[in-house]
Amino acid sequence: MQLSRLLSSITIENLRGPRDREIKALTADSRQAGEGAMFVAVRGVNVDGHKFITSLPDDVAAVVCEQWPEHEVEGVTYIKVANSAVALGCLCSEWWGNPSRKLFLVGVTGTNGKTTTATLLYEMARLMGEKAGLLSTVVNYVDTETVEAHQTTPDPYTINALLARMVDKGCTFAAMEVSSHAADQHRISGLYFRGGIFTNLTRDHLDYHKTVETYLKAKKSFFDDLPRDAFALTNIDDPVGEVMVQNTKAHRHTYSLRDMADFQGRILESRIDGTLISFNGHEVETRFTGRFNAYNLTAVFGASILVGWELNEVLRCMSLLVPVAGRFQAFHAPQGYTAIVDYAHTPDAVVNVLTAIRDVIGAGGHIITVVGAGGNRDKGKRPIMAHEAARMSDRLILTSDNPRFENPNDILADMQAGLQGDEKNKTLVNADRREAIRMACALAKKGDVILIAGKGHEDYQEICGVKHHFDDREEVQEAFGLQV
Repeated sequence: MQLSRLLSSITIENLRGPRDREIKALTADSRQAGEGAMFVAVRGVNVDGHKFITSLPDDVAAVVCEQWPEHEVEGVTYIKVANSAVALGCLCSEWWGNPSRKLFLVGVTGTNGKTTTATLLYEMARLMGEKAGLLSTVVNYVDTETVEAHQTTPDPYTINALLARMVDKGCTFAAMEVSSHAADQHRISGLYFRGGIFTNLTRDHLDYHKTVETYLKAKKSFFDDLPRDAFALTNIDDPVGEVMVQNTKAHRHTYSLRDMADFQGRILESRIDGTLISFNGHEVETRFTGRFNAYNLTAVFGASILVGWELNEVLRCMSLLVPVAGRFQAFHAPQGYTAIVDYAHTPDAVVNVLTAIRDVIGAGGHIITVVGAGGNRDKGKRPIMAHEAARMSDRLILTSDNPRFENPNDILADMQAGLQGDEKNKTLVNADRREAIRMACALAKKGDVILIAGKGHEDYQEICGVKHHFDDREEVQEAFGLQV
């Protein structure tokens, strides 16, 4: 691609060197910067790309940076910008032919519900007869092709590469999760969103954002940057729902389970295997359980109408949607109890799932919760999560999640510190997650419900930097005595 074309996508503060040249590759990884490449020096969380400019091969074509290097190589074009991360997103979009402008791209952000909402929008598009794509925590889809997901929101090059593949496959619609990290690090810079959805905001990722306020600002920046012809759909039952869209240029719309809103969901009947919900007065039998899922479904209903799909078809397809893997996924034991595997890994998410179970559990049934907390992440939420899980369960088993580089017993000690009074008496501790799940199944009686929280769809445990195969869904079925 010609350098001049790439430069047209970014705001340049200064430039040294020729503009008339061909760029053979685009990268933010100095190790991949070879002959004819454009290297973008990004200031990352742990590494500053500017440190590698002087070690680049002499035959790179161009360097994008925020400050001039100490030594410049003759023949290399140096481009100075205000923010290299923003420039990288725009350059990647241009490199791949601006695929987001050829799709109806909808982004979903919030603490909980992003994966479910984005995935169900992808499924809705397919039920509507459209070819569609998905970028999510669980998996990416290019039409029907599965592409493994490594991050909630990938880097700009990967995002645009996947969106370009969607366009090539004939997709017209795409849904993607937008994480707070991605917004803060400008990974979505250069993308053209036709819609944005806000689910909710609770404590999470404070190991990165430090305060809830900066976490909120990262989420809000997504809506601040939406174009005028986009829609911004927000949950007004959340305390910051209206704050999220107060500065957006997009068309604002609201959804709610409690108040007057553009899109109203009302729970009419709840069961362990489904919920009867009214969407703007139209009753639909769904295969989802819990108030938190009713919010997700109402967001999907609202977004579907805003995308332009026909109301009666939307209502018909709402009844056909099925839960996402690892999100309130139910397994029924031959012994008469039920196990729910869910990704809930924040205090609010644990409360939401336990509330859903409590609302539908039969008379005399007990709730047994198995939960841990991830290592090298926000330590402040550990005691809160343990307290909420103990408060809302009849028995609690604290165990490992992904300890990463932390000692599992240290994580468990942090969680135990949140237990109060009688909560300690109903709590067992077992750092071996497999044994903890088996312990819960041994305690369960007919009519009981076991919640196995924290990992959901994940099929591994990360210990000391190594991922070992471990799948809660497999483990619980083996504990039942079933063949997996």
